[in-house]
Amino acid sequence: MVSKDTFFSNKQSLNCRGRLLDFNTALVMGILNITPDSFYAGSRNTDPGKILEKAAEMIAQGADILDVGAYSSRPGAENVSEKEELLRLEAALKVIRSSFPDALLSVDTFRSAIARRVVKEFEVDMINDISGGDLDGEMFPTIADIQVPYIIMHMKGEPANMQEHAVYKDVVREIIRDFSEKINRLNRLGINDIIIDPGFGFAKTVDQNFDILRQLDAFHIFKQPLMAGISRKSMIYKTLEYEPEDALNGSTVLHTIALLKGANILRVHDVREAREAVLLVSKTLGAVRS
Repeated sequence: MVSKDTFFSNKQSLNCRGRLLDFNTALVMGILNITPDSFYAGSRNTDPGKILEKAAEMIAQGADILDVGAYSSRPGAENVSEKEELLRLEAALKVIRSSFPDALLSVDTFRSAIARRVVKEFEVDMINDISGGDLDGEMFPTIADIQVPYIIMHMKGEPANMQEHAVYKDVVREIIRDFSEKINRLNRLGINDIIIDPGFGFAKTVDQNFDILRQLDAFHIFKQPLMAGISRKSMIYKTLEYEPEDALNGSTVLHTIALLKGANILRVHDVREAREAVLLVSKTLGAVRS
């Protein structure tokens, strides 16, 4: 039986540039890829008009946060120069901020210079770093300086070769050990607004991904908000033997499990369906936000 308290395992709030972000119920983060080669074709948006249209759709469907990414992190993805990543982000953030000045925006980048630039110029509210600081040694000091919430994800290697590094004796224990060391470093720098993402699909096999989901509540040891990025990933479509385009139902099933394990944020391609999952799970557990 699932305890009602499971859904509230992390009751923290985060300070997003002066706005308090609470987790009385789980939040939904909409994925806004501005890349031509993301693994799920339906998430690719490169034209400013389409970017704005997609942002408006996600906000209308109930996205609490939009996560804007200009560097494809699919397995085997080619490198994108810092200049190209920044050009893509500037074009997207400009149109989004002009139409939705109060939207909570996250930028998906592992580059500290880009993190600093988008926070300064577009008042981005948080940084989502898939490398957990490993690909840019200046990221932690930069976050300490710009003082926005930091999503720390677990990955080994880099997108082009990460699946070669999917070797663990105990995947959950090793991720926890990595987070423990990094969160200690972040805290010493004065960074306390941290969101944990175990990195489904990043240097993990399908079976390892299910091991992480099965033990997702183990990450509550850090007493930090917990994000699950499962949407349309290979653990779903490879298990069910179809393509990412057909993985919506599977995504909803695993989102439900993640919520029952205490996920505080769902990072998703399909906002409306994720919002419905949050509502139904929270209603079942008697935890609907007023």
